[in-house]
Amino acid sequence: MSASILSAEAAKQANIQLTEGYKGSQALNDAVVAYRSNRRQGNAHSKNRSEVSGSGKKLWNQKGTGNARMGSKRSPIWSGGGVVFGPRNTRNYKKTLTKGTKKLALRAALTARILDGEVLTTNSFAISDGKTKSFIAAINGITTAKNVLLIGKGFDELTFRAARNVQNVQLISADDVNAEHLLRYRSVVVTGDALETLAKRTA
Repeated sequence: MSASILSAEAAKQANIQLTEGYKGSQALNDAVVAYRSNRRQGNAHSKNRSEVSGSGKKLWNQKGTGNARMGSKRSPIWSGGGVVFGPRNTRNYKKTLTKGTKKLALRAALTARILDGEVLTTNSFAISDGKTKSFIAAINGITTAKNVLLIGKGFDELTFRAARNVQNVQLISADDVNAEHLLRYRSVVVTGDALETLAKRTA
């Protein structure tokens, strides 16, 4: 398989909307932060004094021992006691983005990659035998980059099967790709049938 560099002129001929200058840089930053934040599970959890193990018995008499008054060994000031103001698994890291912000971020990311000459186009991409060896050979015939994002309108089951053991290559449909995907990989390969979808999403 062979591929050619997608220039800015070729992208405009395919009706892909590009940004000018630094327009969309803030939207791009907001989108990447939101995508990464939304993947956080928020399951860090520390135990407070009611959850740590230990007896609730009063350690010594309130008065007469010469020691400070102490009610429980689970107190936060004791070793092995509870944690004060520690992380709880009830925290929600979800961030929302408007449709306009998502579109502008996608457009800005795509523009940056195209201007850097890191977006390639190929007529089609499919692995008929479903073998990983054939998939690697096909990718190496297109680009020498160490990690690759392959965008298509859709891939058949055999192509997905051939790619599932290749960790440095991700197959994604043009309907699902976002700004973070475009920035994460050293090389972006777009099939011919995916250009129309990208044009609609950036319009």
